[in-house]
Amino acid sequence: MDIDSDLLHRPESPTGAGIVLTHGASANCRSPLLIAVAEFLVARGVTVLRCDLAFRWKRPSGPPHPNGAAEDRAGLRDAVEALRGMLSGPVYLGGHSYGGRQATMLAAEQPDLAAGLLLFSYPLHPPGKPDAPRTAHFPSLRTKAAFVHGDRDPFGTLQKMTAALAMIPAQTLLCPISAAGHDLKKGRIDLSPAIDFLF
Repeated sequence: MDIDSDLLHRPESPTGAGIVLTHGASANCRSPLLIAVAEFLVARGVTVLRCDLAFRWKRPSGPPHPNGAAEDRAGLRDAVEALRGMLSGPVYLGGHSYGGRQATMLAAEQPDLAAGLLLFSYPLHPPGKPDAPRTAHFPSLRTKAAFVHGDRDPFGTLQKMTAALAMIPAQTLLCPISAAGHDLKKGRIDLSPAIDFLF
């Protein structure tokens, strides 16, 4: 896999660890959220690779198709392996919304792929459909995971997130963001607890 140097963030004092970050269904890897997270992590010495999912390579806008989810996960796996080839330490995986869901599914399929997961606004269920949870793979998820979640997210309340995380056999941390919705644009995001937990 070729790595776009514009999407690779290298810290001045690297720890040897790295993370692949990807986007949600309506965005790309140049989203303000991913850039802000990358800058925070780089300041902590973590090398960051932002990457587009396969569906975004095919078209600049529009949501992913369910039939392409396996291809999206394959692209994430390739990105993790490419970053691992550049670093001496552990490689983590993270994403926003749909990208985070694909990251968890990939980690459930391949438990040794990533050292940990950093997930933003996990889409627990479609808005208005709490009885259609996206958690079937949670009991197979054995990768340490931090979930950063707004308390006004229509894709899942904090209460439902807490209950869902109890299904995961690995260590998990839920980091609530006050006054934030699914896009996490409102509210102050403090990543320190999640980063301390994972790294």
